[in-house]
Amino acid sequence: MISLSQVTVRYGDVTAVSDVSLTVPPGFVLAVSGPSGAGKSSLLWAIAGAVPVAKGQVEVDGLVITDRPAAAAHGVVLIPQGNGLARVLTARENLSIPLLAERKPNDEVERTIDQALTGVALEESGDHLVEELSGGEQQRVAVARGIAQQGRVILADESTSELDGTNRERVLDLLHAEARRGAAVIIATHDPAVAATAHGHATMAEGHLNWLRRI
Repeated sequence: MISLSQVTVRYGDVTAVSDVSLTVPPGFVLAVSGPSGAGKSSLLWAIAGAVPVAKGQVEVDGLVITDRPAAAAHGVVLIPQGNGLARVLTARENLSIPLLAERKPNDEVERTIDQALTGVALEESGDHLVEELSGGEQQRVAVARGIAQQGRVILADESTSELDGTNRERVLDLLHAEARRGAAVIIATHDPAVAATAHGHATMAEGHLNWLRRI
């Protein structure tokens, strides 16, 4: 369960997120749309504990999120817009880092990586360096890394922006499968077709959130 109460995020004198309150239960997908600079990414990063909250409170399953380590330890997975991959590592190595940090057995890690890469149709590219992959392939690797962690919360920031129609549908299917598994999922997007697939849809403009379709 994601619960935000009057959350405000500021960068100096600039207010990126203004008094946002929302709830996303387990098993549901919320799409948040809006133009660049509207506050979508800042909202997701606040939920992930990656930027400080100036006012209000973020909770996941009743735990107040105050920083990124606490959020990650509680199963909050962020798939960032810039993909966040180490370009000098292979796709498989990028997926392995968060899994090995959880001290999972090596055979389980390898099996999970295989499943995640197959899910984004990159099973033949696991040993390629990230810098050798196209922008769309890198985005799919980032999605695979997020999916592989099987978090309680999945925050996908523009995770279909560089994908063609086929791969966009593939990634959306994976995110909705995470919701069916029981995760609470938020997708930040500028794509109306992506937003239309979600259970709920809100828009952001100048840091303010407005509901188009409530969960």
